[in-house]
Amino acid sequence: MALTLLRHAALHPRDQGRYNGWTDLSIEPSLFKKEKISLLQRQKFDLVYSSDLVRCTQTLELMGIKEYSIEKRLREVRFKAHIEGKSFDEICRLQDYDASLLKEEERWHAYVCAESASAFERRIRHFMAELPHDKEILICSHAGTLQKILYLLGLSKAKIDYLEFIRIERGLQQLV
Repeated sequence: MALTLLRHAALHPRDQGRYNGWTDLSIEPSLFKKEKISLLQRQKFDLVYSSDLVRCTQTLELMGIKEYSIEKRLREVRFKAHIEGKSFDEICRLQDYDASLLKEEERWHAYVCAESASAFERRIRHFMAELPHDKEILICSHAGTLQKILYLLGLSKAKIDYLEFIRIERGLQQLV
């Protein structure tokens, strides 16, 4: 199996750098950089999966991909209502913010997320376990979701930019 992970295209600048989670934001077509995905557009995929959020489906459609499966489990982690849509600077100004939260990933996750770390991992793990092992697969999703997939595969990447893609050619037996 070969798995290609693609982060959706860029959002409008006012929405970038924010904890957007489940907010259904559109991409900014003028920022769609076709040259970043030209290699990817020449690839043939047996299966294409997309988060159900419009920023992912719009990305695939601008790439010319019309046939894909919508998968709600590929959404970004769900942030708390008072965090959703805020920038890190705005979060730092909240009354209940404590800089010591940043020292421990689990505490930071619990502070910003309405979805527990284990629930987020479980939904991604369940999706991955259902993938066939003999197909060429493209997944269009969000930075946090793609990072979680990489983590589950024993890989890591600190940052995944808009329209960045990562190809993985190996089995996923460890996820079953």
